[in-house]
Amino acid sequence: MTDGKVRLQKFLAESGVASRRKSEELIESGKVKVNGRVASIGDKVNPKKDTVTVNSKKIIKQKENTYIVLHKPRGFITTMSDEMDRKCVAELIKDVKVRVFPVGRLDRDSEGMLIFTNDGEFANALTHPTKHVPKTYRVTVRPSITEDQLTALTEGIIIDDRKTAPAEVHVVTKEENRVVLEIILYEGRNRQIRKMCEEVGLEVARLKRTAIGSIKLGMLKQGAWRHLTDDEVRKLMLAAGMERKKK
Repeated sequence: MTDGKVRLQKFLAESGVASRRKSEELIESGKVKVNGRVASIGDKVNPKKDTVTVNSKKIIKQKENTYIVLHKPRGFITTMSDEMDRKCVAELIKDVKVRVFPVGRLDRDSEGMLIFTNDGEFANALTHPTKHVPKTYRVTVRPSITEDQLTALTEGIIIDDRKTAPAEVHVVTKEENRVVLEIILYEGRNRQIRKMCEEVGLEVARLKRTAIGSIKLGMLKQGAWRHLTDDEVRKLMLAAGMERKKK
């Protein structure tokens, strides 16, 4: 725009505070101020002139985008801070030199691949429900599994009054009282796999995300992180319908 102003949630996302949707939540909760005044949804700011703070911390727009992948262990919640003093993923990326935030989430009892970035547009595209970026999980269930249960998981199940989108479900190994499944989801609802399994009478003993799009977790150790390569970022952007920005 000619006056140099942008929507506040866009500025927060581009500054690495959070995704646009999460930034809107921060604004609605009264944690964001512009020039000392509590901000509202719909506010616009001039990044060169206005002072924006979140929880009293001044926000400065970062110049370069950062993309990393973390192997989240079980027992950590997907948030950058927690009022209940629970272990959160921020502890695992303390040595990342720029402010980043998680793209999507994994629940406390789940483990595996979690992407972080300071690129709000990238995060928004990757998690938007219309994009259907596939996410692959290795899921250990008990006691066993029937063809009817496999069919139900694949075709979709009513959870929270809405049917899940079709998924890909394959048996990896099958032992007595223990089955390992590979499940590929094309949507990202809260605790979706656990709720799907519960609906068909299966107990989830372990849940690990192994890939997002064509990018795999690989041999990255639990609790460790690495930068995504330019090629990996490009592939994720293509999967989310984005074009890689020129430097």
